[in-house]
Amino acid sequence: MSKKAPTEDEKFLFVDKDFLNSPMAQADWSAKKLVWIPSERHGFEAASIKEEHGDEVLVELADNAKKVTVNKDDIQKMNPPKFSKVEDMAELTCLNEASVLHNIRERYFSGLIYTYSGLFCVVVNPYKMLPIYSEKIIDMYKGKKRHEVPPHIYSIADNAYRNMMQDREDQSILCTGESGAGKTENTKKVIQYLAVVASSHKGKKDSSAGELEKQLLQANPILEAFGNAKTIKNDNSSRFGKFIRINFDVTGYIVGANIETYLLEKSRCIRQAKTERAFHIFYYMIAGAKDKLREELLLEPFSNYRFLSAGHVQIPGQQDDEMYEETMEAMNIMGLTEEERIDILKVCSTVMQLGNIEFKKERNQEQATMPDNTAAQKVCHLQGINVTDFTRAMLTPRIKVGREVVQKAQTKEQADFATEALAKAVFERLFRWILGRVNKALDKTKRQGASFLGILDIAGFEIFEDNSFEQLCINYTNEKLQQLFNHTMFILEQEEYQREGIEWNFIDFGLDLQPCIELIERPNNPPGILALLDEECWFPKATDVSFVEKLMNTQGNHVKFAKPKQLKDKTEFSILHYAGKVDYNATAWLTKNMDPLNDNVTALLSNSSSQFVQDLWKDTDRVVGLDTIAKMTDSSMPSASKTKKGMFRTVGQLYKESLAKLMTTLHNTQPNFVRCIIPNHEKRAGKLDAHLVLEQLRCNGVLEGIRICRQGFPNRIVFQEFRQRYEILAANAIPKGFMDGKQACCLMIKHLDLDPNLYRIGQSKIFFRTGVLAQLEEERDLKITVVIIAFQAQARGFLARKAFAKRQQQLTAMKVIQRNCAAYLKLRNWQWWRLFTKVKPLLQVTRQEEEMGLKEEELQKAKEVAVKFETELKEISLKHTSVLEERNALQEQLQAETELYAEAEEMRVRLGAKKQELEEILHEMESRLDEEEERAQSLLVDKKKMQQQMQELEEHLEEEEDARQKLQLEKVTCEGKIKKLEDDILVMEDQNTKLLKERKLMEERIADFSSNLAEEEEKSKNLTKLKNKHESMISELEVRLKKEEKGRQELDKAKRKLEAESNDMQEQIADLQAQIADLKAQLAKKEEELQNALARLEDETAQKNNALKKIRELEGHISDLQEDLDSERAARNKAEKIKRDLGEELEALKSELEDTLDTTATQQELRAKREQEVTLLKRAIEDENRTHESQIQEMRQKHTQAVEELTEQLEQSKRVKSNLEKAKQALEKETSELTMEVRSLSQAKQDGEHKRKKLEGQVADLQSRFTDSEKQKAELGERCSKITVELESVTNLLNEAEGKNIKLSKDVSSLSSQLQDTQELLAEETRQKLQFSTKLRQAEDDKNSLQEQLEEEVEAKRNVERHVSSLNIQLSDSKKKLEEMMGNVELLEEGKKRLQRDLEAANTQFEEKASAYDKLEKTKNRLQQELEDTLMDLDSQRQIVSNLEKKQKKFDQMLAEEKSISSKYADERDRAEAEAREKETKALSLARALDEAQESREELERANKALRLEMEDLISSKDDVGKNVHELEKSKRGLEAQVEEMKTQLEELEDELQAAEDAKLRLEVNMQALKAQFERDLQGRDEMGEEKKRQLIKQVRELETELEDERKQRAVATAAKKKLETDMKDLEGQIETASKGRDEAIKQLRKLQAQMKDYQRELEDARAAREEVLTTAKESEKKAKTLEAELMQLQEDLAAAERARKQAEAERDELSDELASNSSGKSALADEKRRLEAKISQLEEELEEEQSNMEIINDRLRKSTQQVDQLTTELQAERTTSQKNESARQQMERQNKELKTKLQEMENQVKSKFKSSISALEAKVAQLEEQLEQENRDKQVSAKNIRQKDKKLKDLIMQVEDERKQAEQYKDQAEKANTRMKQLKRQLEESEEESQRATAARRKLQRELDEATESSDALSREVNSLKSKLRRGNEPSFGSTPRRMGGGRRVVEDASEEEADSQGDFNGTKSAE
Repeated sequence: MSKKAPTEDEKFLFVDKDFLNSPMAQADWSAKKLVWIPSERHGFEAASIKEEHGDEVLVELADNAKKVTVNKDDIQKMNPPKFSKVEDMAELTCLNEASVLHNIRERYFSGLIYTYSGLFCVVVNPYKMLPIYSEKIIDMYKGKKRHEVPPHIYSIADNAYRNMMQDREDQSILCTGESGAGKTENTKKVIQYLAVVASSHKGKKDSSAGELEKQLLQANPILEAFGNAKTIKNDNSSRFGKFIRINFDVTGYIVGANIETYLLEKSRCIRQAKTERAFHIFYYMIAGAKDKLREELLLEPFSNYRFLSAGHVQIPGQQDDEMYEETMEAMNIMGLTEEERIDILKVCSTVMQLGNIEFKKERNQEQATMPDNTAAQKVCHLQGINVTDFTRAMLTPRIKVGREVVQKAQTKEQADFATEALAKAVFERLFRWILGRVNKALDKTKRQGASFLGILDIAGFEIFEDNSFEQLCINYTNEKLQQLFNHTMFILEQEEYQREGIEWNFIDFGLDLQPCIELIERPNNPPGILALLDEECWFPKATDVSFVEKLMNTQGNHVKFAKPKQLKDKTEFSILHYAGKVDYNATAWLTKNMDPLNDNVTALLSNSSSQFVQDLWKDTDRVVGLDTIAKMTDSSMPSASKTKKGMFRTVGQLYKESLAKLMTTLHNTQPNFVRCIIPNHEKRAGKLDAHLVLEQLRCNGVLEGIRICRQGFPNRIVFQEFRQRYEILAANAIPKGFMDGKQACCLMIKHLDLDPNLYRIGQSKIFFRTGVLAQLEEERDLKITVVIIAFQAQARGFLARKAFAKRQQQLTAMKVIQRNCAAYLKLRNWQWWRLFTKVKPLLQVTRQEEEMGLKEEELQKAKEVAVKFETELKEISLKHTSVLEERNALQEQLQAETELYAEAEEMRVRLGAKKQELEEILHEMESRLDEEEERAQSLLVDKKKMQQQMQELEEHLEEEEDARQKLQLEKVTCEGKIKKLEDDILVMEDQNTKLLKERKLMEERIADFSSNLAEEEEKSKNLTKLKNKHESMISELEVRLKKEEKGRQELDKAKRKLEAESNDMQEQIADLQAQIADLKAQLAKKEEELQNALARLEDETAQKNNALKKIRELEGHISDLQEDLDSERAARNKAEKIKRDLGEELEALKSELEDTLDTTATQQELRAKREQEVTLLKRAIEDENRTHESQIQEMRQKHTQAVEELTEQLEQSKRVKSNLEKAKQALEKETSELTMEVRSLSQAKQDGEHKRKKLEGQVADLQSRFTDSEKQKAELGERCSKITVELESVTNLLNEAEGKNIKLSKDVSSLSSQLQDTQELLAEETRQKLQFSTKLRQAEDDKNSLQEQLEEEVEAKRNVERHVSSLNIQLSDSKKKLEEMMGNVELLEEGKKRLQRDLEAANTQFEEKASAYDKLEKTKNRLQQELEDTLMDLDSQRQIVSNLEKKQKKFDQMLAEEKSISSKYADERDRAEAEAREKETKALSLARALDEAQESREELERANKALRLEMEDLISSKDDVGKNVHELEKSKRGLEAQVEEMKTQLEELEDELQAAEDAKLRLEVNMQALKAQFERDLQGRDEMGEEKKRQLIKQVRELETELEDERKQRAVATAAKKKLETDMKDLEGQIETASKGRDEAIKQLRKLQAQMKDYQRELEDARAAREEVLTTAKESEKKAKTLEAELMQLQEDLAAAERARKQAEAERDELSDELASNSSGKSALADEKRRLEAKISQLEEELEEEQSNMEIINDRLRKSTQQVDQLTTELQAERTTSQKNESARQQMERQNKELKTKLQEMENQVKSKFKSSISALEAKVAQLEEQLEQENRDKQVSAKNIRQKDKKLKDLIMQVEDERKQAEQYKDQAEKANTRMKQLKRQLEESEEESQRATAARRKLQRELDEATESSDALSREVNSLKSKLRRGNEPSFGSTPRRMGGGRRVVEDASEEEADSQGDFNGTKSAE
């Protein structure tokens, strides 16, 4: 802002920057640690922290310096003064309630009422007019971005408008707040701004556009008059919510508008508070209506009306009569006629008169009477109904009870309730009608705009002392709107973070509100509040208390549902909304939800003489009548009235639907949020109640928005600003010179040592969490204070030094002056001094001549310079004059150019704006241009046809007008007769005038219908197909109608039967309810017993806890024992591994020994000796094993006994504990759940059975009827659909022919089977699409039902699984322990047996392995030679493959070209189909024109009937009937004559119809002839095509065989290569493993020999000393394990070697076969033999080396013996530990025995006490569970059946209704046949014209076909050339194909000629159609 003083309006918009930048405030904030503390008076007060004591803080208040101690949690941080009066509160570094309130308060007191809070614009009501809404302000905000201008509602509106224009996205502005906060005023300002902005471009347009904006602004006064009222808080409070939708076109002009309303407070018509008023219109009408109008409206003074409870309440500064004139003027602008306005005021007058109707009780009865009916007469006069009928309907209405209709007398309370309900309903319907008219006036274009901007003005969150149904609806909407805000905020945050590239876990805050919304709106599983309320409305005995009980039971455990702590009433419950907890009172919710009315009165009103009243009460069938209310109170009556089931819609359902629609529109828009706040309830300017504002901020969701801000990084600063402001904190961190802003910020933050969680660095900004900037500001202030103090010190020092230096200079100067003065005083009187002073000036005279000479020289130089300058001046002056002339010329040119430039600039600006708009349109339109150009030609043809049709329609209209004039003449004659008959009666004249009004209304309706034709056309498209089928079958329809009537009678009978059954079922329900009551009583008893049992249980749990402590101690001991066991197991596992290794080695040795058995005799002798030694060893080992096993078994038995005892004790204690806990929990839950479920299940079961029986009966009847109607329909369809079938067959033939053409072209192009497959798949998909579309709905319904079942089953399954899993875990733990123990024992036994077997097998295997090794070496050499040969073959194969790939690429290119050609043919087919569709639409348009004419005729007939009915009513109402009977009979005869004339006309029509049918038959004959010709042509073409196809297929097959051969060769080559490579690798690996195995086997042999000697020694020692047996046995076990492992390895190696050997041999055989075939002679084999012999010699040398390796293996054996010694020492240690364990176990056993005895005593006590009670309860619980499961199953089955039958019923009902509609249409068609005949004649003429056009089209197609054949010939030539090239490249046999192709080409040419002929015939047939 500049320094100039702000203007008056700028004061209320811009913040004073001087205040913000004041250093005093900054210093004050930094010096005192200012914070906010809570205050009762001001909400929050500023204070400075003095001392801190733990959680408490001593604080000094800023205002009065009073010291207070406050809790640390109550303190909230204060923002630095930099953030004072900030425009966007999201920028505050400390985001808390105190800071938000302080910011709003400061801005409000400064006159700044608008503040941003993130996405919100917060508005505080100023309660005075501010100069910030002028045109100047509008211009200021026009086209500006949000951050460029201060906060304002105009900024919100402008941004929404600009976003809509730029992004083409619909916008919405959501204004919410309390009553009196200024919502409506802000919506007016938005509309005002948009009216100015969107119409500013329309300067030169017509006045209609301006009129639309005027109407948009004038719609508000009308709605305010009828929907606003004076309340305590607000003089002009909107008592309804509204959504104003303003439509704009592409250029941004307002096209139209639409207003939707929500929750009109209609109860205000009948009662108000003391100082409040009803709706304004009542007061305006009484104050402003003139005398004549007052008489007509029967108006009275204010005090006479009971509904205006406070009389005439004045609004300050407003006159009701002036406001009346304004509203009337607004209505006039909106296009309401004088008559309509009077009708509206009449309805308002009736509402007030209804309040004056008084009912009184009769003396001895409760029946109501109406002693004075003056008010009733006035009501009836105003509404045009009969007084007696009205009084009868009010006092004794007719109610349907079962099958009978009964007159029921009403009590006084019921009658009063009925009148009040009627008054509310009348006013609500009037309000809806006015809204409809306003919308009709605003939406003039009758078309949807390009985009719209919606403004939602709806009440904010409400929490009153007594909250009812209306508050629930309002709070529900606010929950949804808050969710929308949270969701949009989440999306914007996400976009910002993504744009800046920040890592952040995204949280959708919209989901926070989902539980509360689901609690209110969820339909089922479990049902929400609204669903339960709707459900209760259907039950007979339902009350508000039962509803709340049901709600408590179903939703009692919900997170957001709560029971109030102090229940004042049974109908109270609480919901936890986002704004807080709200207590609701559900009294009269059922009646509010149903909104019942006296249906007798509504029926009277729907038949009123006033057309306006009739329009208001059109939908009386949807009204909830007295019979439903009677059923709510009477228990004997059946439940809900099934007749109106389809119609009855509750208020909750309707509101939920309208809200859902609103939310979908809002979700599809970009929302902008405005939150209005009321500062005080006194309506005083400049006062702000802190607590009130805080409560509203909470309710409005502003604080909720701030909560979401806190979750993320709300403070964002641009890098440059951050560096500029906070560089002082990190002065040395940034190096000198240029540096990027981001890098600099990174360095600064590293220097500051901030927590990484507190900040994020983006692409252009740095983001901080709340409070971080305040911390940085404090640090900056401290740093600045240090710098400034240093600077001040330097400055003061400099100034002091400067002053000191000055003083010193002054001192020296004074001394000099003094010295000079003293010297002068001395010399003053000295004579020589005087002489010196006089002579000194004369000394310069001698130099004067020299000086003069110098001066003369200077003069001459100056003169020369002057001359030069003069000459130069003259030249310059001449130049100057010429330049001036040039300049003048240039200036003239410049002026001309500047003018041109200015014009060009203006043009450029305009063009730029237009360019932007046009570019946007261009991008959209360019994509469509191609399509539109193609359509343009077809549309031109259509236009001509349409013009012809228009002319025909005009002729029709003229004829219809003549007919109408005739009817009017007849009407006039009838009226003349009536007047003659009824001269004396004035009532007749009134009724005639009313009839004239009705006629006008009918004419208006006709106009409306014509305007709505566009909408009806879509519906008629579906219906016209049925019309075309059934036109010729009008005569048979009458028969069908009779059958339909019979069917209806049967339905009525079935309905009566069902009603009787329903009565029986309800009686059964009553019995069942009595049974339920008994069950409840029993349950109550059981609950008491349970409570006693629970009390006992608690005592026992205390005892049980003591026992559990001891058990825990025992468990600790057991855990120690288990750890010891684990260590033993680990040692055993190690031993087992060693044993396995030894076993593997033994097996390997066995295999080698077996190989080497037959080699030498010495080995056999050794083997015999070893066998003897082994047998000795076996016996010794067996003896040792027996002793060892006996010892182990004893140990096992002891251990298992101990473990079993412990586990049993533990399990018993756990079982007791779990059983007790389960019993407690289960009994508590099940008692509560069972009571609920028994009620709900019994009711659901009864309802389900009742519905099922009823539905089964209905379904059976409907199915029988449906079959009959289907048969009739089939007969009619067979006769009627001949033409349509033929047409379809022709079109099918066309499609088939085109398909064949496409296939042929594709066969030529594709040369592969893949395309054909894809085409077939596409064809199948298109066929299946139609089937799937029909099946989709059924599938979705089935899916929903299955999902529901799944959810139920999954829940049940989860409960069972939890229970089972807990049991399984316990079982598995105990089993694992046992299995581990058993497994260890079995492993030991198996290990011993393996050792014995392995030792025997090891010797034999060793011998076999040696021989196998020699064979493998030989095969290796052969394979190496074969590999070299195969590599050579591979190279040659690769070259062949590369050539083939090149050919394949060329072939693919050909394929692509052929595909493009096929796509062209497909496009041509699509165009032909489009032309066929256009012809169908023409036929439909003609049918529509016929329908319109017939409708107008029907309306005239209805008018005639209405006149007759009125005649009859008038005659019946007359007293002197006898006089006029004769005249009436005359009129009757005249009417009968007219009827006969109509019949004759009908007969004529039927004759004409027959003629039309004859013409149709002729057409059919022609069609058949054409069809036959077409089929012949097609056959010829098919034959030609097939021949061509065969030739092509042959060629394709040849190419495919060639390709396949090449592929096979390639595959064989690659496979052979891979096989050889893998074989080589395998053989190499096998050889290596075999060599290693052999080395190890030799080593192990030596080991075994040493071991044998050791075993013998050990056996002798073992016999001597028995104690050492165990140690030696264990050592032998370990050795055995190692040997087993080694044996196993050897065996595996041997087996692998054998497999490899066999594979190698097989491959060798194969390769030798191949080599034999390929080899030239035996020389190669001889060479191979020599090589192999050489290699054998090498292998023998290697064998010797391997024997040397055997010695190394012996060394390993020694090491293993050392390991065995170590293991023995470990075994001894384990023994000692096991002994300790045994002693501990014995102690545990003693303790366990003691505990067991105690436990048994406890169990005996408990069992004796509770055995009987628990067993009985368990039995009952089991029974109840079984019942529950059965009932659940029954319920599920019944639910399934009901759903299926509901679907069937709906489908059947839909079909029946369709058939009825068709029957009515056929009736209409009978009347319309006359016009149809003329149309058929015209259609014949048109068809002739179309045939001519079709011939032209055929010629075009012939040309296109010729071109196509030429292109196909060219392609075939290219294909031939490619084939010939291929064949030349590979084989000589390919040369024969070109000849075939040549022949094929001739065939193609012939085929193309025949195709052209057939195409011509085909086109001819098509045009004839």
